[in-house]
Amino acid sequence: MKSQITNALSDFFFEYETPRQVLVRNRRVGVVCRLIQLGVLAYIIGWVFIYEKGYQSTDTAVSSVFTKMKGVGYTNVSGRETVWDVADYVFPSQGDASFVVMTNFIITEGQKMGTCPELPGKHTCSSNADCKGGSFKRTGHGQMTGVCVNATKTCEVLTWCPVEDDTYIPDPPLLISAENYTLFIKNSVNFPLFGVKRSNLVEGIDGLYISKCLYDPADAPLCPIFKLGDIVKLSGFSFEKIAKEGGAIGIVVDWTCNLDVHIKHCKPEYSFHGLYGNANEMDEVRTSMGYNFRYAKHYIENGVSKRTLLKVFGIRFDIIVKSLARKFDIIPTLTAIGSGVGIFGVATVVCDLVLLYLLPKREFYKNMKFKYTDTEVQNPDSEAGSMETER
Repeated sequence: MKSQITNALSDFFFEYETPRQVLVRNRRVGVVCRLIQLGVLAYIIGWVFIYEKGYQSTDTAVSSVFTKMKGVGYTNVSGRETVWDVADYVFPSQGDASFVVMTNFIITEGQKMGTCPELPGKHTCSSNADCKGGSFKRTGHGQMTGVCVNATKTCEVLTWCPVEDDTYIPDPPLLISAENYTLFIKNSVNFPLFGVKRSNLVEGIDGLYISKCLYDPADAPLCPIFKLGDIVKLSGFSFEKIAKEGGAIGIVVDWTCNLDVHIKHCKPEYSFHGLYGNANEMDEVRTSMGYNFRYAKHYIENGVSKRTLLKVFGIRFDIIVKSLARKFDIIPTLTAIGSGVGIFGVATVVCDLVLLYLLPKREFYKNMKFKYTDTEVQNPDSEAGSMETER
């Protein structure tokens, strides 16, 4: 046992293997080898260099987005005429990359702090025992006083009165005119690795052009002014349908640039995506559809603090900048070439397996490929596969 361990250690430390080239004249093996090498070559050229651009280094951009809305809306609710401008229907008003345009609303005017009953059919009661004073219900409007109002059979609450009734959503949407509003997008990107700065106001887009253009995928793909109705339509939705209860639209500004060509070819591409759900899905199968929020306008009337509450239904726009710049770099080029050359070794491994284990003459090829020796001085005239021992 000891001698076997010693021999194993001796073989490990004092033996050396060296490759031996054997020319095999076999058509099947030769065809397999060339086919594998052609496949590897196609992978290196087609995938690594042409598709993945393995000869270029990449960088993503640092970007900023500025937006501005324009348009005026008109409503006539219960005989009250109102004109809505940008300050009224855009939230927030700072021109962020994410904002909401109001398209519909439910208004509750003249609310003041006091006690009033909940809406009929909501938190019903038969006696005061059903309305625990000082407690709240998740879907209620305020703090229960412990009184059951017989007229409505609902609990009395301390809240802003009268309570909001949002059972009916106006249809058609009150601000359906928002379809004709326009959105101006100003986007700047900086690729720090390459020292390149670009704006979506590229060459040829000046003040005169902007004053007349309106984005169109075919006729004006670089115009930075968009009609809201076109945005919704290009995202796959109906404006009237999404305006009723609100939704979300993603506007993607794609900067994919090849900086090996002239910088003027680095231009943005716009695409629009509905983040509201499936445009073909029926309303009845949706849960909690739409987008809405509430905000209040507070004021003082005859010394009493009051507010006007609006439940706003709107379209949320999220402007997403997607960027990738590429430029030739010798380091990734050499890395790609080196890895490709290494993959060529796959052909040798596969052909060796075929020769040594699958062909009928595998023993003959094995003897031709391997030579064993225990001697320090080898007889150069010995045949392949022989073993000499120095005496």
